[in-house]
Amino acid sequence: MTTKHITRRSALKLGAAGLAAPFVYRAHAATAAPSETILHVSVGAGGMAASDIGSLTSSKHLKLVAVADVDAIRAAEMKKKHPDIKVYSDWREMFDKEKFDSVNVSTPDHMHAVPTMRAIRSGKQVYTQKPLTQTIYEARKLTEAAKDKKTVSQMGIQIHSSTEHRSVVATIHSGAIGKVKAVHSWSGKDWGDASPKPDRKDPVPPNLNWDLWLGVAADRPFIGGGYYHPGNWRKRLDFGTGTFGDMGCHILDPVFGSLGVGNPKSIKSVGDAPNAYNWGLHCEVEFVFPGTQYTTDTVALTWYNGNRRPPADVAALIKPHSVPGQGSIYIGTDGVMFSPYIGMPELMGAATGKKVETVQGDNHYHQWVDAARGAGKATAPFEYAGPLTEMVLLGCLSTRFPKTALEWDTAKMKVTNHEEANQYVRRTYRKGWEEEGF
Repeated sequence: MTTKHITRRSALKLGAAGLAAPFVYRAHAATAAPSETILHVSVGAGGMAASDIGSLTSSKHLKLVAVADVDAIRAAEMKKKHPDIKVYSDWREMFDKEKFDSVNVSTPDHMHAVPTMRAIRSGKQVYTQKPLTQTIYEARKLTEAAKDKKTVSQMGIQIHSSTEHRSVVATIHSGAIGKVKAVHSWSGKDWGDASPKPDRKDPVPPNLNWDLWLGVAADRPFIGGGYYHPGNWRKRLDFGTGTFGDMGCHILDPVFGSLGVGNPKSIKSVGDAPNAYNWGLHCEVEFVFPGTQYTTDTVALTWYNGNRRPPADVAALIKPHSVPGQGSIYIGTDGVMFSPYIGMPELMGAATGKKVETVQGDNHYHQWVDAARGAGKATAPFEYAGPLTEMVLLGCLSTRFPKTALEWDTAKMKVTNHEEANQYVRRTYRKGWEEEGF
């Protein structure tokens, strides 16, 4: 295949229209020549980054030219799979030296925002893993920047493009269960830790650049044994977002998309609180939203994770099914919809026998690649994913203040009834890691 490098101007000319109606599921008509290939780099090479790279490079329209990873072993493993790529430890050097059109940011949560903002401001098209950011402020600023720059963006919520997700949204919109009055959603994962931080300092492995791994976070000693790297950073307040941040963007995506909820009236945590270092294990958060065209006058959303689950009377609504490890139950005025995570929805109760609206899915990664080269539309751009992330992060924030109903002003990005909570809306970046746009 002949590679035709796409300039920022030509990509935006071809693809900007794709943001006009990003949430309508439809066939993506190609408008760019099929020989056009976007040149791509990855911030991250191991873990979820490796999965993202595999999915992105399965498109014939994307060519991987470089990766950056703070772990030299992970970078070397990616080099074995793609011998022609350049390898860096510092993504900033990669951005400065490489010629590319698009980037995926697949790092620990605390390092999503800065490379994504740098890419947007540089005119690149961006695929960023969920949650979009670690703080509400960062999510808002990325959403605004992507809109301003007409960036072709996508968040890594793969089920958003699946048949299952699209069918949930379409079935709610069909009115099959009437107006939705409550939703219960859960994940059995337990990305939390009730233990204190170990009081020790371990040698940094020779393959790991600890300073670059910390990035925007304050300097601190390395703790080995997997405490931070490669995966348990999700449990740590300064680096991850716990189970809610990890799985909420997936499981609450169809809730958010189908109901059209926005600014919650209140958010209250009735589960575990974080300790000084780590997110809580077993969380339960109650949201109350103003009504929309698909809900009653108000709609309640309750999130559970760890060992928390919906109460017995709610679980009884989906009998003979038992409550699975992850999923949602939508309670409407005219019936119930049970939606297991990555499973087709089922209508129950008064809605038994009604039709589930089946909508064919597509490949979330290829969809974005096509949009980035001007041949389609991304359905989870930051215009959608930013507000979804804000909702999830509000839930995370609420766990710091158990049994307190927080009131949120979306326009001002401010908790209006509990000033102490506002310190967690935005974080302070370590000196040298400040980024224009934040």
